[in-house]
Amino acid sequence: MMTAKMTWTGGIKFEGTGVFGHKIVTDGARDSGGGEAGYKPTELLLFGIASCTGVDVVRILEKQRQQLTSLAIEVTGHQSETYPKPFHTVEVKYILKGDNLDPAKVAKAIELSESKYCVVSQTVQNAGKVITSFEIQ
Repeated sequence: MMTAKMTWTGGIKFEGTGVFGHKIVTDGARDSGGGEAGYKPTELLLFGIASCTGVDVVRILEKQRQQLTSLAIEVTGHQSETYPKPFHTVEVKYILKGDNLDPAKVAKAIELSESKYCVVSQTVQNAGKVITSFEIQ
């Protein structure tokens, strides 16, 4: 189980502290009442996909003795035009560099990450249940 807590700091800005003590700030665009002083929450979802699968791909390729020297992951979320504008499609593009990388091993590492290991990709693909509650203090 993992819990994330964000605290409202005014406007539409929220701040939180991660398990390693690092702070994160979310905010919105000025035209929606924000101050653009942090990440958009939807952006964080895309960053989460990229970094989660990236960790897996690096580890898998290391175990396969592939000489990876660079990995960038571009995640593009395509949103509906109407509110609440959910992502209907998410594209993930891996850009790899290395010495004699085997395309079959790269494809297998990506497939294993996306289908078996990356909890963020799995959650997005399977659209798990969200349970809501509230507490007034």
